[in-house]
Amino acid sequence: LEPFMGHMLLDRVIGEDVRAYRLWLEKNTRLSVTSVWHLLSDCRCLFNWCEEAGLVSRSPFPRRVMPKLQERPPDRLTDEQADTLRALGDPHGFVCRLALGTGLRWGELCRSQASDVERGFLLVHQTKSGKVRRVPLTDELLREVRSRVGRLVPFASGSPGSFGAAVRRATGIGGFHVHQMRHTFTCQRVGPGGSLAALQQLLGHARIVTTQRYARLT
Repeated sequence: LEPFMGHMLLDRVIGEDVRAYRLWLEKNTRLSVTSVWHLLSDCRCLFNWCEEAGLVSRSPFPRRVMPKLQERPPDRLTDEQADTLRALGDPHGFVCRLALGTGLRWGELCRSQASDVERGFLLVHQTKSGKVRRVPLTDELLREVRSRVGRLVPFASGSPGSFGAAVRRATGIGGFHVHQMRHTFTCQRVGPGGSLAALQQLLGHARIVTTQRYARLT
């Protein structure tokens, strides 16, 4: 944002400035449409925060300014690839089993503690939505978690990129990244008779339309 509107006073920014920012991104950068969408989304979050903090009376972010994105199928793993990850040696194998069994985001995985288990559920704190979630664990995963102490993921200081690179080297699964495990968890639970509302709660989606996207594209 700084190169385009860093010189503007916050309370003087209007909707036309945001529209001009989008045009500037599209014409003066080599960014993809998806990257432009993410930058505008960050801009929207910033102005929403400014409104909540009382720095502006109303967010200047206008409606219908976000570019249209072509929907793509979820970037999930095949069943064979998921089984390969589960069979990895520890600690990488346990982290993969935990991610594939809970659908947690990387940050949520890194913050999880063995003490967060309660009556067969993993309590997920400090979530993206700010709400505590209860994620059920299978008997096998529950036994693994109960055998551990402290942080469940020993890579809390590392990046998801470095973890993904280590898994690619160990398995030969090209293009693997940690968020694929969350996509895989979700796709495996979308099916006839499944409750999208319940799945939304498990995943911590703020809006059910995000969860519906998986049902529509799988």
